Amino acid sequence: MIARTSRFALFGMGHRRKLLYQNFALRDALTGECLRRWEACAERFEPGEYRVTLETPAGEARIEEDEAGVWLAERGDRIPLTRSPVRLPRFEGHPHAPLLRALHGELLVNVMPFGPVPNLWVYPRPWYRDAAMMLICLEKTGNLGLAEAWIRGLSRVFDRNNAGMSEADNLGQALYILSRVCDHHHPLVPEILKAAQAFRKEDYLQGKSDYADHPVYQTKWMKFGLRALGLDDPYRIPEVYDSYSALFWMDFRDSHVPGPKFNREECRLYPYLAWAEAHFYGDPPPMSACVDDFPLTWEGGASEAEYWRMEPVSPEAARQRVAFPHTWHAAEMFLYYA
Repeated sequence: MIARTSRFALFGMGHRRKLLYQNFALRDALTGECLRRWEACAERFEPGEYRVTLETPAGEARIEEDEAGVWLAERGDRIPLTRSPVRLPRFEGHPHAPLLRALHGELLVNVMPFGPVPNLWVYPRPWYRDAAMMLICLEKTGNLGLAEAWIRGLSRVFDRNNAGMSEADNLGQALYILSRVCDHHHPLVPEILKAAQAFRKEDYLQGKSDYADHPVYQTKWMKFGLRALGLDDPYRIPEVYDSYSALFWMDFRDSHVPGPKFNREECRLYPYLAWAEAHFYGDPPPMSACVDDFPLTWEGGASEAEYWRMEPVSPEAARQRVAFPHTWHAAEMFLYYA
C-alpha cells in the first residue's frame, strides 16, 4: 500500500465547488483560496458520512455533505457552502455500507464541469477507460445525469491521453460511454466503427493500450460497447494470453487464457489492477480496505499524471509521484464490494 502522508477530506460531489479540508482550514481545492480557518484542538474524520467535525474554543464545527450540498455547521448556524443535487444511497443492510459510501464519495468529487476525471488535481482531462468504469458505478447509484452533458458532447474517437496515441480499447469504451445516455444515432458512433477497421486483425481488434498489445481486452470492450448500443457484433475474442484480459470482468469471462498475474509492484502503484483481477477470479480482497483511511484510493508513477499539482495538498505525495484519490481504483473497489 502507498503510505498516506497528509490526511485531508474532499467535498464537492458532482457539479459542486470542490472544497478541501486539511490542517484546520477549508480551502477551494482547485485555487487554494482559504475560505475558513479554525484554532481547533481536535478533528474527527468520518468519510462514510461525508463529514469532518472540529472541536474549537468556540464549540463544535462540522463540515458535512448531503444530497443537497455542502454545509458548515457552527455556533447554531448551518450555512450552505456549495449546492447542487446528487444522489447518495446509504446502502442500508449491506455489510460494507460505510465503505461503499466513502468510495462513492471519492468517485463523485472527481466529476468535473468538463467530465469525469481520474483525479481532480493531476489529470486535467477525462480518460475513456477510467470514465467508463466510473459510469458503471454512477448508473448503479442513479447519478448518470452528472455526466450526461459530457457524454452527449463527445466528439473524439480516442482520448489520446497516453502520449497522443490512438488506443484500441478506447473504441469500445467510447461506444459504451455513449450508450449510457444516447443511442446509435449519435454522430460519433459511425466514426468509431470506421476507425475500428484500422485495428481489425481477422475478426478481432489489436492495437496499443498502455503502450502494449492487448487484443483480448480491446476486443472485449468493443463487443461490450456494440452490445450496449444494440449494434451488430462481427468480432470474436482471440484465444491468446493477454495480461489485461482479467481487467474486463463485466462479461465474456469464459473467453480467457490463464497466465501470469500482475506483480506486487504493479499492484502497489496501480491498485485498480489488483482489484479488477480479484473481481475476475473471485479472489479475496487484494489489500486492506479500512473506511477510516481517507483517501481510500490512489495511483502512483503514471506516465501522464501531473503529480506536481499535488504539491499544495501533500509535498511528499508530489515527490513520490502519487495522487489521492483515484477514480478507477475507487470504481473497482466499489464494484467488487457492491
